[in-house]
Amino acid sequence: MKARTLFLLCFAASITAWAVPADTPEEAALKIEARLRSIRSLQSDYEHLYYSMTASEPLSEKGKLYFQHPDRMRWDSLEPEEQTFLSRDGTYLFYVPEEKQLIRSRGSKDRFESEILALFSGSRDFRESYLIEAGSFPTDGTGAVQLKLTPRKEGEFTYILLETDPKSRLIQKAIFFDWAGNKQEFRFSRIKVDPRFPPDLFDLKVPPDTEVIEDEDTLR
Repeated sequence: MKARTLFLLCFAASITAWAVPADTPEEAALKIEARLRSIRSLQSDYEHLYYSMTASEPLSEKGKLYFQHPDRMRWDSLEPEEQTFLSRDGTYLFYVPEEKQLIRSRGSKDRFESEILALFSGSRDFRESYLIEAGSFPTDGTGAVQLKLTPRKEGEFTYILLETDPKSRLIQKAIFFDWAGNKQEFRFSRIKVDPRFPPDLFDLKVPPDTEVIEDEDTLR
């Protein structure tokens, strides 16, 4: 009798699970967007891979990412060399300690804002900005939600592949394809949501002998 009862309970649970429809790509995108907009700050390890049509092996860098709503972002590259890219209040800084060089650029948000910053800040309306489709690409994540985002307006990228965790809805992987056939892949791990940062984290301090270059084309 107990065995029969257990069987019926398992059968009923399986029917219930089967009857719950999965999110459509657009529904999944809206939930991801809502989650990103709820985040005040974020910290993550990252790996950035750049696949060029002219090279057999991708360029790779690893480091730490810090984000603070609405538009502060810091990338500290640790491998293969130390570099820092900082975005704050419409100012963009790129610092290479080994070369003792700091490149600084200012401009309108629309002109310089990266897609990654737009995605993390939740400032980009998914339905308004992209054609949203289901994505399918190799992954190590179990049950990961994958989307293909095609910009509605012609820009630098032809489309973006996005992978998020099914529970946290946080971005684990973002892959950008450009018109020349090159690919940039960002992988995020050890993600911390709403950590407290030191007050000066987004103040880039450099040695007095650092060469400062005021330049727009270099960062562009």
